[in-house]
Amino acid sequence: MEEYKYELRLYVAGKTAKSVTALNNLKRYCEEHLKGQYKIEVIDLLVQPQLAEGDQIFAIPTLVRKVPEPIRKIIGDLSNEEKVLVGLDIRPVPAN
Repeated sequence: MEEYKYELRLYVAGKTAKSVTALNNLKRYCEEHLKGQYKIEVIDLLVQPQLAEGDQIFAIPTLVRKVPEPIRKIIGDLSNEEKVLVGLDIRPVPAN
């Protein structure tokens, strides 16, 4: 089993513009700053509404960082890169 440094869970409700934007932004940030160290799990609450309770999801889209602990949450379309990186406690990889 692969070990990931970052396990991220994105809660969405269908393919809304905000949900799609959030996922695209998240993928871009992860590729830029966490290449090979992350796993993204997308949970569509229209399909699996019962999963919202476990992570106490009250708004969509919500990003939850499960690993490393402590658990952190960011709500919204993740368009502010700096806010997302700070919220997830990701330090940008220094350019060589």
